[in-house]
Order: sequence, then structure tokens, then C-alpha cells
Amino acid sequence: MKILCVFGKYSYGDPLREISPEYASFIPALERLGHDVVHFESWDRIQYSDFAELNKALIEIVEKETPDVMFAVQLHYEIWIETLQIIKAFENVITICWTTDDSWKYREVSRFIGRYYDFMTTTYPEVLPFYKKDGIDTVLLTQWAANSHMMIEPLPAAECSYPVSFIGAAHGNRKRKIEKLKRRGIQVFCFGYGWPEGPVSHEKINRIMNESIISLNFANSKGENQIKARTFEVPGAGGFLLTEYSPGLKHFYNIGRDIESFSGDRQLADKINFYLKNYDKRDTIACSGFKRTIQEHTYDIRMKEILESAIKFSRQKKGESFTRYHVSFDQALKKHRFSFFHILFKIFLVTFGVCIFGRKRGPRAARRFLYEISWRIFGEKTYKAAGLPGRLFPDQ
Repeated sequence: MKILCVFGKYSYGDPLREISPEYASFIPALERLGHDVVHFESWDRIQYSDFAELNKALIEIVEKETPDVMFAVQLHYEIWIETLQIIKAFENVITICWTTDDSWKYREVSRFIGRYYDFMTTTYPEVLPFYKKDGIDTVLLTQWAANSHMMIEPLPAAECSYPVSFIGAAHGNRKRKIEKLKRRGIQVFCFGYGWPEGPVSHEKINRIMNESIISLNFANSKGENQIKARTFEVPGAGGFLLTEYSPGLKHFYNIGRDIESFSGDRQLADKINFYLKNYDKRDTIACSGFKRTIQEHTYDIRMKEILESAIKFSRQKKGESFTRYHVSFDQALKKHRFSFFHILFKIFLVTFGVCIFGRKRGPRAARRFLYEISWRIFGEKTYKAAGLPGRLFPDQ
């Protein structure tokens, strides 16, 4: 099959950050499964003058490539609902959306865009009833995984270069947690956006995890603790994972046998000190986690299941009456234009943001404020061409 992958090459569309997990993982897995993959950049806003240009380019590449599947990872409102309606009108294209952070983004994003995709995925079982309640029935429960082409046999602790490492952005309370460990005499080598070492390549990430006696994972970026890609990447790279506990973690790994977990700063420090002194126990767990990851938790397995489920749904629907949308891009484009009033409104918001947060953070804070108000008050309209955040802040 030909699959059009619609997401960013870099995390959050920022070339200064590392390659995004989606780009580094999904595309190679789909290619290994024998599919013809075409990538469309949808996160890097520098490539487009505004969202109108992005959406026009997306429709054009669908018309040109005629893919069997469009596999998208939508961050917020970068892909208009009208665009999804136009693409969905192509009978031979199955549209799939991989959702991220549905524990909190379902309320903000997924529930508004879900019915406009043919097939949705989520990594959070607790939100499945909400999808059903909102009339979004074609949802598959899946999970993040490890790259099968980047698997490395576990390295004995005695041969490791790093005692303790952490790889991930320095946001939220992560700096505070690392500082607390430092005050307890535990040095952690940190890599990623916001740390002095900065982002590192995926190849180096794997080597660092493989060559660390202990690889830390903090599970909270917003809302409750979450199972993220790093949960599977560390054992897949032959590393020893010590992760903050997340609900549902025990369904994927045997805690204490395949990986280790912690709850709270004191337990984190205690377990680090324990495994730094007990190499044999550490090595046994690293080997067990590596074997289980190969058998159950690779992106090849995940992508195969998603595609098979989406195709099965499509075949079931064949012959039934599809919802046909009569939407033209020109009509959407007219709604995306803004007036002199909108210009004044943006000036007011940015001025207000700069006064409170400064010149650097002010414009982003203004966009965020408008977005938070928009999805709460206008709901679905936020993700249409007429949505104010996308119209007024195409570069934020």
C-alpha cells in the first residue's frame, strides 16, 4: 500500500530539537512492512506562510500521490476539519489519526476532530468511553513501542559508561527532580532540549541508554502520569529502565522483573542507590526487558495491527452509505481570512502578553490564551478554517 504520513520530522516542528519519535519510528516500521511511504511535513510552520498554504499543499499531495492510507499525527488545529472532509471524500483513501496525550488532549482536541477521520487510535483505555459517548466508534487502543531496527543487546553494568542518565526535554518539574538527586549525591547525565548537553541524535540516544547502568524516565509532562515512548525505547535499547509509575504499566511489563518503577523522590533515590550496588539484579532485569520488548513491543507490531484494523473497518463499510461532504477549499479559504478588527484584536492580545511575559514569551502566551478560550467556547470551530488561533497566530 501507499501510505502518506502527515506529521513533523522534528519534535514540535522545531529543527533545533531532536528528530520526532513519530518520524524516526513510524516511517521505518511501515517501510519494513513493505509499504510505499510518502512523508508530508505538517508541524514545521516555517515551511508555509500560513495554515491556508499548509492545508492546500496537503490536499494537493493527496491528489497527486493517491495514497491508500493517510496516517496523521495532529498536534492541534494545523489540519482544518474542512481539509479532512475534502480528503475523506476520496473513496479510496483511509484516514487514520494517531493521538498523543489523550489523557488531557481528548478534551481539547481529539473529541472535536475524531469524527472527521475514518479511524482513530489512542494509548489511553480510560478515554474509550468518552469516544463512544461522543459518537466516535472507530477507535483502536494501542500503545507506544520501540524501534525494532535500533535494538541493541544489553550491556553488563560493569561495562557501562554512565551510572545514571536521563534523556528528554527539561520541562515541567524535571529540573527540580534532577537537582534533588544531585543534593543526595547522585549525578545524572541529562540530554535533550533545555539541558546543557542539548538534543542528541536517535542513534546516540540508543547508545546512551545502552551504556547507562540506569536510565531514568519521568512520566508526567501535563496531567496524570503517562506511558510514553521512552518506556519501551529503553529496554529495547538493552537498557535498564527505572520509570516513574504510570497507570496500566503492569499490562506491558512485569515491574521488578522486566523494568523497575518508582513513586516519589525518596523511592527514586533509594532504588538508584540499590541498583548501582547490585549489578547482577540490574543485568537480569535489563535482559528480561529486552526480550519482552522484542517479542511484544515494537512499532512493526503496532503499525501492522493499526493498518489491519483500519482496513477491516473499511471493508465492513464498503457498500454502506458513507457520509459525503460537499466542501470546497475556496469556501474554507474565505472563512480563514481576517479583517481589520482581527488585526486590532491580535495587537491587543500580543501587547497584553508582552506586558506580562516579556517580548520573547509574550506572543506565544497570547496565542495560548486565545487557544484555551477558543476550544472551551467555540469547540469544533477552533479546528476549522475560521478558527481564531490559526487565523491570528499562524507563526506561533
